[in-house]
Amino acid sequence: MSQKDKKDEGGGAFLAADEVETPVESNRARAALESAKPRGRMYAMEKVRVWDGSRLGYRFVKRSFDIVFSLAVLLVAFIPGVILAVLIRLETPGNPFYGQLRVGKVDANGNPTYFKMWKFRSMVQGADAMKDELMDQNEVAGPMFKMEDDPRVTRIGKFIRKHSIDEFPQFLNVLLGDMSVVGPRPPLPREVEEYDEWAMQRLAVKPGLTGPWQVGGRSNLDFDDMVRLDLGYIVKRSVKTDLILIAQTVKVVFTGDGAA
Repeated sequence: MSQKDKKDEGGGAFLAADEVETPVESNRARAALESAKPRGRMYAMEKVRVWDGSRLGYRFVKRSFDIVFSLAVLLVAFIPGVILAVLIRLETPGNPFYGQLRVGKVDANGNPTYFKMWKFRSMVQGADAMKDELMDQNEVAGPMFKMEDDPRVTRIGKFIRKHSIDEFPQFLNVLLGDMSVVGPRPPLPREVEEYDEWAMQRLAVKPGLTGPWQVGGRSNLDFDDMVRLDLGYIVKRSVKTDLILIAQTVKVVFTGDGAA
């Protein structure tokens, strides 16, 4: 049995859900069994959402931290952000900011929420329309797209993507409550359409600007690896875990490790 098969069979090193009293289903097989119950592929996710919703103290501290931290970053980064926006606009025509519809946390009625996630634009105008032509060159298995030498990325875009600087406008999303500083990355609506009951559990909590996927290798990991990391985070998340992931993210920003 390969190492990957071992990880699939038992949740692997990425997840230790069986060791913690939570409703998180650590592998696809057990989550599939849950889908036979009412609500289908939503059942496992809803159990996680209700369980996480009971953690009122942690959620209060987390939201308070999100507001203070995101506001501080936006104030400090305002002038450098304006300079970067001008440079992006000088290199290629178009708005230096890029807004994209993303899926947020599933609400109490079991319906996914949607919001516009902001980035510094790192690609040429019309990049979304060019994506279909590049799908056969996708280097990541599962309902996500990654391409190491993406021809749509600009010169400035390569640098800001390597160091995750393109993500900084998302601190505005955090301040507004669409996202948290730490959490699973928000997926595209078309990606969620391909989610099975196992992957749907990612949507039980508010998405984040950074998380275990960002510090665990990003483009070096496939879709299943990302789900394992995210579910492991949901099981273990705490104020201490969030602070550790933020510290690890700072290192990744400077080194650019695992960037696309």
